[in-house]
Amino acid sequence: MASAARLDLDGNPIKPITICMIGAGGFIGSHLCEKLMAHTPHKVLAVDVYNDKIKHLLEPVTHPWSHRIHFHRINIKNDSRLEGLIKMADLTINLAAICTPADYNTRPLDTIYSNFIDALPVVKYCSENNKRLIHFSTCEVYGKTIGSFLPKDSPLRQDPAYYVLKEDASPCIFGPIEKQRWSYACAKQLIERLVYAEGAENGLEFSIVRPFNWIGPRMDFIPGIDGPSEGVPRVLACFSNNLLRREPLKLVDGGESQRTFVYIKDAIEAVLLMIENPARANGHIFNVGNPDNEVTVRQLAEMMTEVYAKVSGEPSLEAPTVDVSSKEFYGEGYDDSDKRIPDMTIINKQLGWNPKTSLWDLLESTLTYQHRTYAEAVKQAMAKPVAS
Repeated sequence: MASAARLDLDGNPIKPITICMIGAGGFIGSHLCEKLMAHTPHKVLAVDVYNDKIKHLLEPVTHPWSHRIHFHRINIKNDSRLEGLIKMADLTINLAAICTPADYNTRPLDTIYSNFIDALPVVKYCSENNKRLIHFSTCEVYGKTIGSFLPKDSPLRQDPAYYVLKEDASPCIFGPIEKQRWSYACAKQLIERLVYAEGAENGLEFSIVRPFNWIGPRMDFIPGIDGPSEGVPRVLACFSNNLLRREPLKLVDGGESQRTFVYIKDAIEAVLLMIENPARANGHIFNVGNPDNEVTVRQLAEMMTEVYAKVSGEPSLEAPTVDVSSKEFYGEGYDDSDKRIPDMTIINKQLGWNPKTSLWDLLESTLTYQHRTYAEAVKQAMAKPVAS
């Protein structure tokens, strides 16, 4: 249980607060709720339309933290109770979003509404009621790197100044309007600008989080098991689904894009530092990622294939990957960023945070969970006859 003697980074006692967490039932929210219940005295008003991923925290009511977490089944699009919950809290954390790349092309209107329009009341209520806000954005707001516009043989492509992404310096470069893949990044950037403007003009206390591929148990869904059969989750869950079904991993446009990955438990430590050190976190935008865990998507597929063979005891396929075009996989209008490497200067200076978990270790932890949770269900689903 939490100790009363916990101190912030400046040596001040940490006072218990009430947190309104919007999107508490999702991947990040479930891990953050776990951390808050197990290691702090804070209370959580957990807001979401689903609670499957936090049911283990809500039941049974004999948990020592049962009086500190309360679930509110609310759709923030049209529920008047939201402002009341924000008023009851000291801090609001907004995690609600559509954040699956396959949706950016096929559901651009839903993507824009979810990430901008639906977030407007949250910002407004926090500002009008003088409540602190931690808003979750995305590393996608950076768009393409400057280096991606240089000739492929240019030595400047290897210069970090042309690809490392800095919160206070890097431009946000998106593709043309017809590339609807950028609907998500554009909506997220606009709500960031609104939050920042509320801080500048009306004194809103805020922090903005830009996650760089947070990975771990309970991420996304496995199509046909705990998500729609036709659904396309993000890359790790996509590859996990292929591995569970013993299918080749699909590499979009050759898997040449480069990404960094950070373990969810490391990232949650960063968020807790923001929660408990408002004097250091307010007014800042934070990259939260692990630049040491950089790989191409093809290299990620190769690592996952090797790790899954180890945790499952099943041999890898002779041809473990297959190339597909982005048009075939995502549909018309897809575009992508070439690299996403976070600069860590600001979060290290303000909060002293650095990630700890290697890519191999986080993949081993995540794929062990995926195998234990889904392997049997996938086998049963694959054994059922397909209806004509």
